[in-house]
Amino acid sequence: MSALMRVLAGMLLTAAAGCTSGFHSSARPEQVYFLRANTPALTTDAAHPALTLRVARVVAGPGLETSHIVLLETDRRMSYYTASRWAAPLPEVVEELAVETLRSSGAWQAVQSSESGFPSDYLLQIRIRAFESDYTASAAPDVQVALDCTLGRRSGREIVSTFAAEGSAKAAANKLGDVVAAFEQATNAALASMTKQASDAVRRDAQKVDSPVPSINR
Repeated sequence: MSALMRVLAGMLLTAAAGCTSGFHSSARPEQVYFLRANTPALTTDAAHPALTLRVARVVAGPGLETSHIVLLETDRRMSYYTASRWAAPLPEVVEELAVETLRSSGAWQAVQSSESGFPSDYLLQIRIRAFESDYTASAAPDVQVALDCTLGRRSGREIVSTFAAEGSAKAAANKLGDVVAAFEQATNAALASMTKQASDAVRRDAQKVDSPVPSINR
């Protein structure tokens, strides 16, 4: 083999080795997690099934706007689980779960997401105040979910009710699979509270509209 051929062969082997090493990474593969809504069978004693509801675009508190899975440590430190995330930014995850839960309640003729162009009777705004696993008390974290909600009538933009919906759950172990299961349990507890409070508020509001105060005869 000539000197030129040996040089060319060496260059080809070097390039091939470089291409092979380019596909190798020691980084941990990212794990994507999703949460499922607890959607029982539709209830038969719906409050006002002729009414419609639209869930506004969910907003989140500082540090909760991303798809990172948040954890709290001592000294008020906020951190994230490495190589792990939710399937979408947290506000999108909570909005989807809220819509599913409200629809399954049977208390509404229709429940639409923030992307819907259809009109609705009521509007529900949700702000995520807490959505984290808390390690400050023990090695197996406590998951806390807190939603601040405002319900209003679309006509006149009148606020009907403001309330907080919260849920918590203890992770069975300090393993991400158990932590995610606790997130699902706490989230569904908060959404169940939200659904009941919204339904009760609309029932009270509808009673006021249907039963006006009689005039006083002088």
